[in-house]
Amino acid sequence: MTISSPTLSGAGLEALNERVRFDLACLNLPPNNWVPTHTADDGQHVHDVVIVGGGQCGLVAAFALLSGGIRNIRIFDRNPAGREGPWVNYARMETLRSPKTLPGPSYGHASLTFRAWYEAQFGVDAWEALDKIPRPMWMDYLRWYREVLALPVENEVNVEHVTPEGELLKLELSGPGAERQSVLTRKLVMATGREGTGAPKIPDFVDALPRTAWAHTADDIDFNALEGKRVLVVGVGASAIDNAAEALEHGASNVRFLIRRAQMPTINKMMGIGSFGFTHGYASLPDAWRWRLMHYSFITQTPPPRGSTLRVSQHENAYFHFECGIEAVRMEGSEVVVTTRQGEVRGDFLILGTGFQIDPLARTELAGYADRILLWRDCYQPPEELAHEELGKFPYVGRDFAFQEREPGTAPWLGNIHCFNYGASVSLGKVSGDIPGISEGASWLAGAIAAQFYQQDIAAHWQTLQDYDAPELQGDEWTASPLPSCPDQTLQQKAPR
Repeated sequence: MTISSPTLSGAGLEALNERVRFDLACLNLPPNNWVPTHTADDGQHVHDVVIVGGGQCGLVAAFALLSGGIRNIRIFDRNPAGREGPWVNYARMETLRSPKTLPGPSYGHASLTFRAWYEAQFGVDAWEALDKIPRPMWMDYLRWYREVLALPVENEVNVEHVTPEGELLKLELSGPGAERQSVLTRKLVMATGREGTGAPKIPDFVDALPRTAWAHTADDIDFNALEGKRVLVVGVGASAIDNAAEALEHGASNVRFLIRRAQMPTINKMMGIGSFGFTHGYASLPDAWRWRLMHYSFITQTPPPRGSTLRVSQHENAYFHFECGIEAVRMEGSEVVVTTRQGEVRGDFLILGTGFQIDPLARTELAGYADRILLWRDCYQPPEELAHEELGKFPYVGRDFAFQEREPGTAPWLGNIHCFNYGASVSLGKVSGDIPGISEGASWLAGAIAAQFYQQDIAAHWQTLQDYDAPELQGDEWTASPLPSCPDQTLQQKAPR
């Protein structure tokens, strides 16, 4: 049975905007700020939370904090307004993999879902006909989400470096949108997406190539320049497939996938255990179970979406070469020559679909102290059959997404940096990057930060409690009456015989 809002379907965004405002008003959101104001010794204003990243995770994290009455926040994003996150930068799939019905960053508000946004513009029939969410449309939805909630994203601001300053964090800023060179904050939330605790994974074999001969799928690739070119793609994950499709659609003479595996992965294993229980139970599992689950996910790999794969294979000049692990790469004139386990292959341009690596040392914001962050390899040694170097590099974060010290007492301020991105996934599951669980993750994050602030400021809250003197009663609501006088005999009792 189709269920839709009879008043909002096809009614336009302004009607939905009014509904959002009404829903928030009914829930008294956002409430007034309750966190005491802090200033530095030199009188500089101290922010309670700074969020780095204005994409979907940064937006829902900000909304969660504001909904909890933590209003002294700022959100910085390095991209121009409307281009936050990967969706219109380096993401090149036609549609999202996630089902259209997921609540995503709605944070429990039906009027903030993609479905509500879509139906308000196009109606219920269009919603029922929609299969997958077009990627650019998801960005349009996020732009609306930011606007209707009036989230204070400051664009074209780069956070260059983070350093401790007493109990605070000092953020050094750059970029056209930066109003000053630095700001102070009590908490930093790194809502920096897939590359948030690392960088694109660049294999050593490209060291022998000029930079003009190759690109990573996260790069800004000039696909028009690939018309008539022979393109070699390393890997067969979603990003490799999507970039290959772009090259083919821009007139590449052929595209060859160089795939280390013997077979194409076909089953998205993590889809088989997604549930309310998994979302909320995973983070409490013993290390051995968390490692086992993520190890299995890594080794089985996630297949590219069916639609994306068909987008490539419909081209007769697309070739999937399995068991073609790369042994060496060289240039011969203007040709890229790749030696694989199956032999040599030549092309004009190489695209790396090698994903991202987790490596806190690769983050310039953390330069100088990233080696003090506790990693999974510092906490857990798996049995030999479950060894996995990449998993060991993930930060071992707490339930509040905060970094922990490798050596206790050497860098306690790391607990004020919250890893609300892909880097937290081994510790906490899929709640800080993927669409299905980001509202739950944002709730955990905001609740943990609120609890820590309250504990840290307990003396101020105690004083507020004592100073509070707004009377609920004015003194005219009652009249005092004396106790009526009674004869002595009525007050005395004879002792029983």
